[in-house]
Amino acid sequence: MAHNSDAHLGGSAAQAINFIDGDWHEGNPSIIGPMTHAAWLGSTVFDGARAFEGVTPDLDRHCTRAIASAKALGLEPKISAENILDLALEGVKRFPPETALYIRPLFFAESGLHILESDPASTRFVLTLFKAPMPPPKGFSACMTTIRRPASDMAPTDAKAACLYPNSARATAQARGMGYDNGVVCDPDGNVAEFATSNLFIVKDGVAITPEANGTFLAGITRKRILGLLETEGIEIESRTIRPEELETADEIFNTGNYGKLQPVIRYNDRDLQPGPVFRRAREMYWDFAHSK
Repeated sequence: MAHNSDAHLGGSAAQAINFIDGDWHEGNPSIIGPMTHAAWLGSTVFDGARAFEGVTPDLDRHCTRAIASAKALGLEPKISAENILDLALEGVKRFPPETALYIRPLFFAESGLHILESDPASTRFVLTLFKAPMPPPKGFSACMTTIRRPASDMAPTDAKAACLYPNSARATAQARGMGYDNGVVCDPDGNVAEFATSNLFIVKDGVAITPEANGTFLAGITRKRILGLLETEGIEIESRTIRPEELETADEIFNTGNYGKLQPVIRYNDRDLQPGPVFRRAREMYWDFAHSK
């Protein structure tokens, strides 16, 4: 499987450290039991940030979004985004310099109220950092899937909630079953939402186009950063409805996501593609941004 964004997040327990209840622990410590609300009723949110080449781009924004996701799911964080940032930077220093890491703050409910509702007061926090090499921009293949993203009144789409990810797994499994690395998913109205694991961009006649954030998918931090960088470069951008047939005639297709940042699509359905000038410039600008601080 190609190194498409967010496709290899299992990590190695032997290469992980975790901050739990005031202490650092190595490996994969037990934190959830059979009666834990999150284990059987899904009250878990997380976020993902990156450390690579000695930098941690937008780490503060990922910490802030972790707090927002927890609140959106009815959890009650007992730690601030600033505290998470400080802990994450401390964790990065526990690895050799410039080690490529995945940084994952996670909140979950330990117990529940009534029948299904989680108990906000039981919210727990775990910060995990594990080794995860940055994938080279070799690109990946993708196809359209039959899986759709839920609307905001169907699922907690305003949070990076773990309960949303089995649906992504269905899309990637369908795509792999057809011989592709990743799948494109639509929203409930049949418009393009994103890839199963990351946000989606197409380029047509030099214009960079991405699906408008309509509440059915998480409009990512890297996506927003790339939009800003393209704008400063004078590249025309559009956030709008994208119909599936537009992918068939796009000059370029690429993704944005935390795991691989930007990766080009080199085959979509039965059509071969090459990394194009907008993708190459966007990736170059992102790396310049990441190292500028």
